[in-house]
Amino acid sequence: MRSQIKSAFLLVFLAVAIPASAASLDDKVPDQQTISALELRANQAQPREQCFLYAELVHDMIEISLRQYAAGDAENATGLLKRAQEFIHKIHMALSDDNKRLKNAQILLRHTAYRLTEMLHTSASEDRQLVQQTLSEVNQAQNEAMLQVFRK
Repeated sequence: MRSQIKSAFLLVFLAVAIPASAASLDDKVPDQQTISALELRANQAQPREQCFLYAELVHDMIEISLRQYAAGDAENATGLLKRAQEFIHKIHMALSDDNKRLKNAQILLRHTAYRLTEMLHTSASEDRQLVQQTLSEVNQAQNEAMLQVFRK
């Protein structure tokens, strides 16, 4: 009887916790002030922490870019994508064996790639090349982070 109650409780907990954690990445609505603060924090962080902070920064920039594109502001959205590419290059340079929260950075990059894929399907034809290029760079950074996670 007790094992059935524990199993039922565990099942209910998992049913509530998994969707809540999956939705939490999209629930946070970043703004330009958040981006600026995170960029400053990432640039001043210890090398061990920079990979995750840059991944978080790229994720937030892509989220804002998606919202701008959906609102019809394609010019600012593409400008933000180009800026995000600069930080993706910094992720490549920041990857090392002793990174803190490397698995979290890899998960965040995977979610960013998913969001860019959504953007690719809804973007205008003149913007697709930039979105595809950004998606390719995020996928490459995510793959490198995943390889670093498995090397540990």
